[in-house]
Amino acid sequence: MRNKKLNIFSLLMLISATLFAQEDSLKTYQFSLNEAIEFGLTNNYQSKIAQKDVDIALKQKWEIIAQGLPQINGSVDYQNYLKQPVTLLPAEITGGEPGTFTPVTFGTKQSMNATGTWNQLIFDGSYIVGIQSVKTLLQISKNAKTKTDLEIKNGIINAYGNVLLAEESVEIIERNVETVQKNYDDTQKIYENGLTEQEDVEQLEITLLRLKNNLSRSERMRDISYELLNLSLGIPVENDVVLTDDLDALAMQFYDPEILNRNIPVEENIDYRIAKNSAESAEIQVKLQKAKALPTLSGFVNYGYQGFSNKFTFLNSDQEYFGQSVLGVSLNIPIFSSGMRSSRTQQRELEYEQAKLDLERTENEVKRQINMAKSEYEFSIENYQNSIRNLELAERIEDKNQIKFFEGIASSFELTEAQRQLYSAQQEYLQSMLDVITAKAELENLLDTRTYNDEQ
Repeated sequence: MRNKKLNIFSLLMLISATLFAQEDSLKTYQFSLNEAIEFGLTNNYQSKIAQKDVDIALKQKWEIIAQGLPQINGSVDYQNYLKQPVTLLPAEITGGEPGTFTPVTFGTKQSMNATGTWNQLIFDGSYIVGIQSVKTLLQISKNAKTKTDLEIKNGIINAYGNVLLAEESVEIIERNVETVQKNYDDTQKIYENGLTEQEDVEQLEITLLRLKNNLSRSERMRDISYELLNLSLGIPVENDVVLTDDLDALAMQFYDPEILNRNIPVEENIDYRIAKNSAESAEIQVKLQKAKALPTLSGFVNYGYQGFSNKFTFLNSDQEYFGQSVLGVSLNIPIFSSGMRSSRTQQRELEYEQAKLDLERTENEVKRQINMAKSEYEFSIENYQNSIRNLELAERIEDKNQIKFFEGIASSFELTEAQRQLYSAQQEYLQSMLDVITAKAELENLLDTRTYNDEQ
């Protein structure tokens, strides 16, 4: 019995320790929108991956440069003939019978050879093109990182706004449920006193059940919105995030019609810059194929020592070593490839033409996207202004119908229609605020001319 109690106590202690460990690992974050963007640009998984790509490109830059710098290699070879090879010599050399052979072995049973070699590329057209490509290679990864950051920023703004929308929706529906619940209870009492029809009670019950279903769905959407925000920020989904901005204030912060007059050179748009990088890369590939038809010249210096012995005495101080050295150059001249090099060059030239066409297409596409984004933002502002007025009217109509209903002037159907109109106006108002935020964020992304900061 005592052992059983000890086992139960140990189990409880283990469970408690596990729960405490889990609580310690959970964190609560608190962000304004700007703080969330700053945090996400540092901690988002895609941002980290893109930064690693830049780091890799920096290493590749030196890898390309180093190919034309001196290369020094060393080697040590040890040989031990378990059975030495035999060479046959004419027997008459050693005084034997002519026409016969005498088996002999040459050299020692063991040998060691240590060699150092200096290789130097003197001329290679491919290397020259490679050096020219270093800048483009690095710029490609930097622009990709900038593009990723812009997408992350836009994603965080959308996720942040959706959480605020979900929170506001839940709060509004909860107030609506409370109001309709009171109306339902009051109408039920009036019906019990025989002063109204059962249909009025049932009509309000239908509205109440519909609201409760909407509330349940909105609460689920709120949870999902928080998880999506956590993912966009690079925070584990089980951690809590508290938002310090509210939807109304954020909508006013993003209410900026002046941005509609802003223009940038298309060449500074990040999508255009990425397409330009692709064209430059394709042009470099053409140069590279042409450079492969040029001769290559390299040189080397070799120096080493050799030691010989019938036993392993190579570490002894009296072991004799013999030096050797050689200087040489190597010239490789491409002469004939049966049209293979020409075919490859033509392929790269066609790909370059494709890249230039894509650059031209991107230029027009960017212009179209900017114009569309401005139109969308302008519409979102107009819709936001209209939704404010619609909400005011819907609230006024619903208030009047409530008074008329309890005074017996309006029917339950009229009250329900007024409530339904109000609920729709409320959601349209919330959505219009989010649309202002997201539409401006999209337009700002297209007009953003930021470049990669090397301090990153």
